[in-house]
Amino acid sequence: MNSQIVEQQHINTPARQKVSIFDFFYKYGTVLTIVLVIGIFSLLSPNFLTADNISDILRSISIVTLIAVGVTLSLTINGLDLSVGSTAGLATILSASMLVLHRQELIVAIIVPIIAAVLIGLINAFLVVKVKIPDILATLSMMFIVQGALLTYTKGYAIYTNMPLADGGRAPGIFIPSFIHIGQGEILGIPIPVLIMLLAVLVVHIFLTYTKHGRFFYVTGGNMEAARLSGVPVNKYRVYAYVLSALFAGIGGVVLAARIGVGEVNAGAPFLMDAVAAAYIGFSVFGAGKPNVIGTLFGSILIGVLLNGLTMLNVPYYTQDIIKGAVLAGALAITYYRQKSHS
Repeated sequence: MNSQIVEQQHINTPARQKVSIFDFFYKYGTVLTIVLVIGIFSLLSPNFLTADNISDILRSISIVTLIAVGVTLSLTINGLDLSVGSTAGLATILSASMLVLHRQELIVAIIVPIIAAVLIGLINAFLVVKVKIPDILATLSMMFIVQGALLTYTKGYAIYTNMPLADGGRAPGIFIPSFIHIGQGEILGIPIPVLIMLLAVLVVHIFLTYTKHGRFFYVTGGNMEAARLSGVPVNKYRVYAYVLSALFAGIGGVVLAARIGVGEVNAGAPFLMDAVAAAYIGFSVFGAGKPNVIGTLFGSILIGVLLNGLTMLNVPYYTQDIIKGAVLAGALAITYYRQKSHS
């Protein structure tokens, strides 16, 4: 009997070691990769670790993270919002339009885009929850609808200060300094977009981790039928998820407009892939194994550092897309492999 136990322990030891090593890299692989990538780029480019470049990285990841927080919220209920990039673009265009074409003040330039983004979230929720269209198809359709609406509204042109109008005149408004300050200003040496990002991550982390409603998001995503039988109003929380996803995309779009000082129709589109990748990378950070905004933040940092370093090394933009796709594929492979191994 004892010999059988010893033999069984001998057989299981390598398997346990293999799982232990995999779990270690699953938990800390993202953080280690960030450190490694920073080290490599620091050696290859002397300007990588300068204060100005670090500030640029932080500003860029702030917008990605805000949009990715929305994606993370949609993932908690086992959905996926693919319209966040277009929603961010909508917010960017509306902010620019309120300021440049309609001469509105700061509050209007912020509130109108946010309201429009929430409406997009409500439409997504209606299509997914009431019409019962699969979330990927519904939000993909909304992505094209919003993109087409923006192209129709702007006729493909950017909205900027002193832009020419169809009647031969010039736009009456400007990007006011108070609005630009949101995207380009600093408080105590910290860029304002970074402060907005950190506040959003903190609030959503507390909400998802320490509140009853946050737990209901996860319960809904874990097993919708079981959650329904337990008395959780699952459809209500699915609606909340899509509305919040659009809300954070709208906030990201407003910050983007304030940062670049122009309303570009396609400004939000490149952020979709980055946001989705950041959210999925976040599954593995510190072994969470589920959507979480702290992990999403680390995912955004990894993507931001990668793209910034590659740009400084003059790597072509189309090659950067290959690398982003590879990072996303790797994150998905690790996540699903772990889920399978622990099932």
